[in-house]
Amino acid sequence: MASLAERLGHGPDAKLLIVNCDDLGSSASANRATAECLAAGTATSATLMVPCPWALDGVAKGKAGGIGVHLTLTCEYPTYRWRALTGAASLHDATGHMPATTREVWAQAELADVRAECRAQIEQALAWGVDITHLDTHMGVMQLEPRFFEVYLDLAAEYRLPLRMAGAKAEAQIGFPGRAAAEERGVVFPDHLTSVSLENARPGRTFEVLVAGLKPGVTEVYFHPVEDGPELRAYDLEQPDGRVADHRTLTDPTLPARIAAAGATLIDFAPLRALQRDD
Repeated sequence: MASLAERLGHGPDAKLLIVNCDDLGSSASANRATAECLAAGTATSATLMVPCPWALDGVAKGKAGGIGVHLTLTCEYPTYRWRALTGAASLHDATGHMPATTREVWAQAELADVRAECRAQIEQALAWGVDITHLDTHMGVMQLEPRFFEVYLDLAAEYRLPLRMAGAKAEAQIGFPGRAAAEERGVVFPDHLTSVSLENARPGRTFEVLVAGLKPGVTEVYFHPVEDGPELRAYDLEQPDGRVADHRTLTDPTLPARIAAAGATLIDFAPLRALQRDD
């Protein structure tokens, strides 16, 4: 059976790399940083948090790359909050905003409300003119729990969009066969998923090391770049330095050449979407 790389028109040993900027739309600083990363020629894709206040600006800032929808059911910052588009009670906490943690969502959200909210986020992005390339999910809410994953997969099949999917090793830890289920539904996803996002200061956990060790096939690497400044420091009280480091990593002018020297080819999700829609 042909590999994903071969189905995309590449050789069996090709190393294809999608570099995605998560959290587009979460803030003006995230939008500016993502735009810079896309312009630098390293980031190839971004995913939009539709319920966030800066989402429409994010659409404009992300146009240099493919834009997916970062399905959002959580709001992790203590003083910077947002609400579900649909207003469903089960999707909000006691303050009237989306819950801070995935476990809160899994414990209280009604699946019908989840499905309606995720569909509303996709439809809003389409109404804004976004040519959606794929779906993924904020804080892994839709990926990591089987009931929610079923909704995630249904939407990918309905809208004929590729998915971010846990890698094979991670899936074994998650405990349910999401990759096989996606294959059965004809949903396309990268072979590998990894990240050094928010960890750039850790020894051995650098993007350059990651790229040097890429396996053949399609790998998605995700980052969370944000421009440093008062806005970021006001809302992210736990990991601002990691977001700044992500921005710095992806705007290094020497990085595209070093990726090419490692034998990797940068792509976005659009070829995967075309493959899924042609099958």
